[in-house]
Amino acid sequence: MTDRLSSTFSALADPTRRGILARLARGEATVGELAEPYDMSLAAVSKHLKVLESAGLISRGREAQWRPCRLEAAPLRDISDWIETYRRFWDESLDRLEDYLEDLQRGDPGAGRN
Repeated sequence: MTDRLSSTFSALADPTRRGILARLARGEATVGELAEPYDMSLAAVSKHLKVLESAGLISRGREAQWRPCRLEAAPLRDISDWIETYRRFWDESLDRLEDYLEDLQRGDPGAGRN
């Protein structure tokens, strides 16, 4: 079984699905509304929606015959948290590089040694 993070990354790998999520970030929409910007059938859009739904990125309601889709952002928070670890790594690495370059500019003979 695939973990939630892997399912989310897999769902986000497709630009159409990312576009659908961007549209849903503005508010709920029907399948027809989500399909408008794409040159594909409603069935093809529905397949994308199923992938997003199984990854927990969207949910579908039922109001009479209208089935609005809405964004579920919790899986995106999981990705953000995962990426945050690497952002801190790069921030620290760049801070060390900045210190090193400043030492070099000052002519510090010990620059670059740990």
